[in-house]
Amino acid sequence: MENTEKNKIILTGDRPTGRLHVGHYVGSLVRRIELQNSGEYEKTYIMIADAQALTDNIENPEKVRQNIIEVALDYISCGLDPAKSTLLIQSQIPELCELTFYYMDLVTVARLQRNPTVKNEIQIRNFESSIPVGFFTYPISQAADITAFKATTVPVGDDQLPMIEQTREIVHKFNTVYAPVLVEPAALLQDNEARRRLPGIDGKAKMSKSLGNCIYLADTADEVRTKIMSMYTDPLHLQVSDPGHLEGNTVFTYLDAFCRPEHFGRYLTDYPNLDELKAHYQRGGLGDVKVKRFLINIMQEILEPIRTRRKELEKDIPAIYEILKKGSEEAREAAARTLSEVKSAMRINYFEDADLIRAQSEKYEA
Repeated sequence: MENTEKNKIILTGDRPTGRLHVGHYVGSLVRRIELQNSGEYEKTYIMIADAQALTDNIENPEKVRQNIIEVALDYISCGLDPAKSTLLIQSQIPELCELTFYYMDLVTVARLQRNPTVKNEIQIRNFESSIPVGFFTYPISQAADITAFKATTVPVGDDQLPMIEQTREIVHKFNTVYAPVLVEPAALLQDNEARRRLPGIDGKAKMSKSLGNCIYLADTADEVRTKIMSMYTDPLHLQVSDPGHLEGNTVFTYLDAFCRPEHFGRYLTDYPNLDELKAHYQRGGLGDVKVKRFLINIMQEILEPIRTRRKELEKDIPAIYEILKKGSEEAREAAARTLSEVKSAMRINYFEDADLIRAQSEKYEA
């Protein structure tokens, strides 16, 4: 089942395991805000996926509980508008659990084991044979999240493509076996390669809260400055006169992700554009400190309005919880409608099926 053009719907979100960082910002938040404001989508659902976060934080529920508000503050500070996007908490939509249960019958264990994203995440967490069932079946849970709101579009990174593919398989199987009720979603990828998977400040492959290599959206100006000055560059670039290398150089990766042409006019008038800056670095004669200071100015320009907005929002925390409550209530109504259609297609809507009751009554009266 495909939604009509006017019924394009977005679903996206994050696990509340900590404050959001600049990798989240450039990799997904900026795009979400653009989509929210584009007028192309009938609905935008932004989910704080606390239930999924508990699958590998079951012994530390307070961590998840405390970070709900942190993520919500980051969302709104960046420009996600509760008047345009529905902000919801996953665990407050019980219909998602019921959908997940029904979808489990449409997926084999072998298929879950082949999911590259699941395999990679299991390896990262060193679960080995002690994999929580909830974590293992996350692709099915995600399919429930997406289909509950009949999302047509799911903004993701490359590493999440297997999850979207598995959702499409579940949708196809359900619609074939029962009735064309569910909508097949399409993945929406980030078009800037550097933004897709921003490395940590230590040069590691991924910015990660657990590795402590993040620049957080809520970091102070001093914290941002300190982190960038410690950023991994080119270990062979020992003297200013030495030729520098761009590959694996975290500072230039960040410039690829965040720098815009107008930044040179404001902060580094020696160069007309990023290509010229890179060329000078590669031939030698340009020190890392100068490049890092340029990046610091860019990041402060981006993060200062977010910090200011966050401080204002922090003055009325009950209002943030009220936004999440209203969004969750609205989302639950949408999920309940989908669940009703699913149960009808599966022929388990016994009390709503007047024809069934009538037919059974007539059978026994006869």
